[in-house]
Amino acid sequence: MRVLEDDLFPSTPGKVKIERATAMNRQLHRCFASTSTMFLWALFLVAMTASYLSFQSFVDTSSKYFAASWGGLHWERQIRASAAPRRPPGSAAGAGMSVLVTGAAGFVGTHCSLALRKRGDGVVGIDNFNSYYDPSLKKARRSLLASHGVFVIEGDINDGRLLAKLFDVVPFTHVLHLAAQAGVRYAMENPASYVHSNIAGLVTLLEACKDADPQPAIVWASSSSVYGLNDKVPFTESDRTDQPASLYAATKKAGEEITHTYNHIYGLSITGLRFFTVYGPWGRPDMAYFSFTRNILQGKPITVYRGKNHVDLARDFTYIDDIVKGCLGSLDTAGKSTGTGGKKRGPAPYRIFNLGNTSPVTVPNLVSILEKHLRVKAKKNVVEMPGNGDVPFTHANISLARQQLGYKPTTNLDVGLKKFVKWYLSYYGYTRGSKNL
Repeated sequence: MRVLEDDLFPSTPGKVKIERATAMNRQLHRCFASTSTMFLWALFLVAMTASYLSFQSFVDTSSKYFAASWGGLHWERQIRASAAPRRPPGSAAGAGMSVLVTGAAGFVGTHCSLALRKRGDGVVGIDNFNSYYDPSLKKARRSLLASHGVFVIEGDINDGRLLAKLFDVVPFTHVLHLAAQAGVRYAMENPASYVHSNIAGLVTLLEACKDADPQPAIVWASSSSVYGLNDKVPFTESDRTDQPASLYAATKKAGEEITHTYNHIYGLSITGLRFFTVYGPWGRPDMAYFSFTRNILQGKPITVYRGKNHVDLARDFTYIDDIVKGCLGSLDTAGKSTGTGGKKRGPAPYRIFNLGNTSPVTVPNLVSILEKHLRVKAKKNVVEMPGNGDVPFTHANISLARQQLGYKPTTNLDVGLKKFVKWYLSYYGYTRGSKNL
């Protein structure tokens, strides 16, 4: 038992405690060493994660930069070359303008850009090539413009950075603002697109213009739709426009109020043009004359709307060449903006004009003219006009435009539709009996 006791209870006091303490210290040391190692690994993983995220952000940013359809030295050279006026020195028409055309691949935008370039003005276009109607038609227009030395940027007028860059590269003297979400009936399907383009886009463009140095003069497309439910004819610029019949009309009316505000506060020279039912070659497929032509050639029925009490709808159809003359006349007579550094230095011009033909034609008469030029009889479904925002008639008083712009339309509907049909048959390669239009 003694040996066992000596083995169990050593003679040196505190020996067991010391050994136990040493063992505990070793365990604690191992624990702290393990914790420190884990901490270091955790720091390493955090650093690696942060590095990865930073690299991914860089890659994403770089991808967006390199994927952008604008920017770079070559792009800037293209912009400057397209914007440079080409009128001969000492020209009676002056040195020429440098014009930024929004919606340049659109119907009116293409024709105006071609006319400006033809007379020697510098032109740069911008268009977002949206899918409201077949983008291939817009791209064909862009190719046409490119063949005449007009460069069109694929971009959105809501992109403030892009607009600021354009004004930084070129001191544009004028802006012809034609970009918009068009169409009365489509507003019932996609109302947000009208606010995005016709209001937000307009404000973004005006912000870029008021900050530009020098500030450009602005000519922009309003619409005859602003007359809304007004039943006084012909429509005159001073008539009331506070009863819009569609969201499209409401956004155009809002545009007139917004542009007036920027004219008043920032000294921007503003000219608004109320277009009346523009038609002609390279037109918009959603317009009645265009879709009627397609359906008549394909042997499909067309829908002809009638107003209340079986009254035929009538429109003041205006040929594209006449509209172009009005647009260029507005640019030529636009006074200068008076602001610098975003501050107004004096009063600037604010004008609104009707651009129409002054000879309304009923829709059934339009169909008859198409039948004559297509040499095909239409299959017609005549129905009452639904409550979709359309108005029963339009009729422009153009006295003010005639007086101040020298505006004088010369193309009647019969002649204009003949030219349109010739273009349509050529562009779509129509042959008798074809169903592929």
